[in-house]
Amino acid sequence: MEIYNQSWIGRSMTITSSTDSTLAGRQGIVIDETRNTVVLLEGEHRVVLNKASITFTVDNSDVVIQGAVVGQRPEDRIHRTYRKA
Repeated sequence: MEIYNQSWIGRSMTITSSTDSTLAGRQGIVIDETRNTVVLLEGEHRVVLNKASITFTVDNSDVVIQGAVVGQRPEDRIHRTYRKA
């Protein structure tokens, strides 16, 4: 199953780039996801990230995901078909 179509909650996420340079390189465990945001747990801190402004990897995969492309609710994203880049 493609990483786009899997649930990301409970998995590690690494921000590879962002429109906000302070977010690049951050990593944590995904604890929640909405249509427009992802909530990461970094140590004991929760960080809410806007999907549209980040690119990231999940579980150290080779696939880099553009947050703007996956701007759907998690339950809708799981059943969607994405084009290969």
